[in-house]
Parts: sequence; structure tokens; C-alpha cells
Amino acid sequence: MTTQTTRWATTSGGANEGARWYAANGAPPPAHIVPAEETISVAAAHQLMTQGSALLWRGDFPSARRLLAALGRRAERGRTTPAQSPAETFRRQRLAQSHRAVLLGRLLVPYETDWWIPLRGAPRVREACLQAYGPCSAPGHGSLRELLGVVGSYEWRRKGVEIPALGGERIHPHFGVFSPVRGEYVDLVAEAELPAGGTAFDIGTGTGVLSVVLARRGMRRIVATDTDARAVLCARDNADRLGLDARIDVRHTHLFPEGRAHLVVCNPPWLPGVPRTPLDGAVYDPESRMLRGFLAGLADHLEPGGEGWLILSDLAERLGLRGRTELVDAITAAGLRVLSRTTTKPRHARAADPSDPLHRARASEVTSLWRLAAA
Repeated sequence: MTTQTTRWATTSGGANEGARWYAANGAPPPAHIVPAEETISVAAAHQLMTQGSALLWRGDFPSARRLLAALGRRAERGRTTPAQSPAETFRRQRLAQSHRAVLLGRLLVPYETDWWIPLRGAPRVREACLQAYGPCSAPGHGSLRELLGVVGSYEWRRKGVEIPALGGERIHPHFGVFSPVRGEYVDLVAEAELPAGGTAFDIGTGTGVLSVVLARRGMRRIVATDTDARAVLCARDNADRLGLDARIDVRHTHLFPEGRAHLVVCNPPWLPGVPRTPLDGAVYDPESRMLRGFLAGLADHLEPGGEGWLILSDLAERLGLRGRTELVDAITAAGLRVLSRTTTKPRHARAADPSDPLHRARASEVTSLWRLAAA
């Protein structure tokens, strides 16, 4: 979380005031902040924000939400136009999404002690903010857009996500940890034939959902790893909730733990790219480092006759972000061989959205479970 003292000036040129800046995604504090209330129009708010000013809301909370929604619709007007290549279209789309996020992040709400929002009609957000930010060290302000995400994440964590492959059992994602809503990769792991032996490694565990699936399928001991401390806590929490903490050992480490296992599973980020937010880390893998690291180290962490399961979308290949033979070449270079490959189609909403400039690539996307062994 970013906390920093910032300065803001009134539009009438009044004295500056110090305030604490709260941001869970590491966003820097705005350089210039002006107060705003219900009398401001969407056009005027948009103009100020595009010029770099953040608006500190002084009206009622429902009006702030309506303004944010109107600003979001306005920002959506300039949809990304297809370029000559899918890769360039993707680059433009991601850049536009980043600009939109920065712009909408400039509508701010104030916080008082213990995460009280001093606006009419404001909800109680104490528990949600404590889980995302920790204690409120001093009055301050933060992005309304991020706050709504924090509250939504809290509801995901409180209610949990039903996993059909687990017979309806629920996984509870924490703030900043990617929710297992894309069930196709979970189903692949739930249905693949297990190798002989009872030990498994789950690399990049996230919420721990794949570790839970393997435990429910009879694996006696699973060591789950992640580099994100939030994911480690989340996976431990889910293992404990489901009574599997004695069989699932969650560790804060990079890629592999020490030793070998009969099965090593990994569902790495599927797109080469630099993550811009904590959640982006589940989607974007700079220069495919995690993917390549998994492949390079897999053979040294397999028991004799053991298998590595790589679960990966081919969207990167369809967008031209990764060469068509690059993955297979990396598998061979790592001293591995492919035992089999099982595929499934995506079920997420974007795959069925014809207005998306990348619809063709998303609609043809395939997620695969590659069963790998030492050559």
C-alpha cells in the first residue's frame, strides 16, 4: 500500500492542507487536487481530470458514484480501433485501458480515523479497508474507483467463489489475489489422470485452488509456492477453511521449493508483458520469465516417472505476442517431452463480445494442459 502526505489547493487559491494518500495498487499521489461537489458537470469534471487535476469530493457519496459512472461512459466513447496486427491492437487497447484507469482514479473521497468516510450516504467500509490497506494511520483521501474495487473484493472474500470442480466448495480470494473465476483451467486439473505417487508442488498457487483440487483428488502432500505475500496468506486461509492445512504447505518463495515431487503443476500468467497493478501479475509475465523458469527447472524437481502439468492459454500466440513454436521450442530446450495435451475453450464473457477489437483472437483462444516429463 502507498501512504504519503500530499498537498491540495482550493480553487479559490486558499491555503494548502496536508493529507495522507492511500493507494493499495501503488499509484502515486496526485500532484494537484481541487475540491468538487454535486454542482460540477460531467464535462467540467472530465476537463479538469484530463488536465491532470484530481477532484476531492465534498458532496454526497451516491452523487460521487454517479459521476464516476458517467465519466466511465465518457471514457468508453473512444474505443480502440483495430490496427494492422493483433499485437498492435492489443498494445493500443491496453494503453487506452491504462489511461482510462488513471483518469477515473482522479476522483477522490476523504477518509477520517478508522476508515470513516465523512460524506452523506457513504457506506461503512471499515472491514473492507482494513483488509486492503491495514489501519488508518491518519485522515486522508484515496481513489473512489479503487475503493469500490476494495469493497467488491471484500464481498468476494466474505462470500467466496463456488468451484464446480470441487463439488460446490468455495474458495475465498483476498484483496489483490486473482479470483478463480475462469474455471476452465481448474476443470483441466480436476479431470487429468494423476501420475503415480502422492506428492505435488503447486507453483504460483494464488488462492490455492489447484492445491485444494489436488488434495481432494487424493494427493497426500502438496507444497504450494508464491512470490506474493498476499497470495501466500490467501492460500493458507483457504487450506485452513477446508480442513486441508495439514496436507497443503504454503511457502513464500520463488518458483520451486526444495526437493522433488511426483506431480508439479503451474498455471503461469498467460501474456508476456509488464504488470501495472497487483492483479495484473496473474495475467502478465515480463518476458515470460515465470513460464521459462518453470520449464527450465521442472526436470530437476520431478521424481522418477513424475509429471509436470503446464496449464496455459494460447492467447499470446494468437495475438502475436509469442511465436507459434516458441513454447514447444522452450519445452524441448528444457530437456522435457510432451506426454499429451488436453484443451478446452474459454467460457469468459470477453470471448463472446463481438464489439471487442480483439474478438477474433479471444473467440478462438484455447487453454491447454500440457503433460510434461523429463526427456
